[in-house]
Amino acid sequence: MNLMDTFTRPIEALYNTSRIPAGFHSHLYYELYYFHSGQCSYLVGHRIYNLSPGDLLLMNGMTLHYPKINPAFEYCRTIVHFDPAYAEGLFRAPFHTPVLNPFKRTDNRLISLEPGERAILEPILEELCSLSGESDSLCRDRFLASFMRVLLQVYEIADKPRNRSHEPAGPRQQHVQQLISYVEAHYTEDFRLDDIAAAVHLNKHYLVKMFKETTGITLFHYLYRRRINQAKVLFTLEPQKSITETAYEVGFKHLSHFSQTFKKFTGLTAEEYRKQVLNT
Repeated sequence: MNLMDTFTRPIEALYNTSRIPAGFHSHLYYELYYFHSGQCSYLVGHRIYNLSPGDLLLMNGMTLHYPKINPAFEYCRTIVHFDPAYAEGLFRAPFHTPVLNPFKRTDNRLISLEPGERAILEPILEELCSLSGESDSLCRDRFLASFMRVLLQVYEIADKPRNRSHEPAGPRQQHVQQLISYVEAHYTEDFRLDDIAAAVHLNKHYLVKMFKETTGITLFHYLYRRRINQAKVLFTLEPQKSITETAYEVGFKHLSHFSQTFKKFTGLTAEEYRKQVLNT
């Protein structure tokens, strides 16, 4: 089962040092991802970002995302997941700042922090993570206060103009970016590898190898992930739509193939997932 769909608390904060990469995933929570160290390229939707220490990713959660980690380097990041409705409840009047606006962008966002911004945000994130999971009421209130400080600081950071470009580095990554953009535009269609190769003007054997080496998965594995992720979005936004309608809408030609693939990637049947969303 996708662990990103199983959070039971409205706010989760984790500081983690790990060489174990996460798989492609999405979730109903908003996500703040702060990169401390390591070597990582992060695929978010149809964009690839090469991360540097001090990079901050703000994601609405439902966008498919995946960190491709170089295991030769210690990978360290802070992740905060939170229920947007719960966060909005914390910032009711007399608060006026729309702190969730930076997370609502459908294209998500990467922000490279300046040294002064890092010096302010990192201690607050450290405090937030240290208080996460504490059960006594005082620690819990401090945790919520730290969380609110994080959102206010992120809002201030996100409002400033930035100079750094986040374009793919080198021709190979640019080609992979092209492939991902092609899948994004055509994932609901029944296309073949030859169609993709012709569209991006690359040899099909080369592009298959290049995509796997860059992302860690095959191109068609990514395609099926993208289709299943869109099905999860539709189950959330249009729960009245039948499973069969959803399967066809996201690009599957056979319901049985959709059902098998959905269970493989989520650990749940489509009906179980839809019920889970309705009960959230």
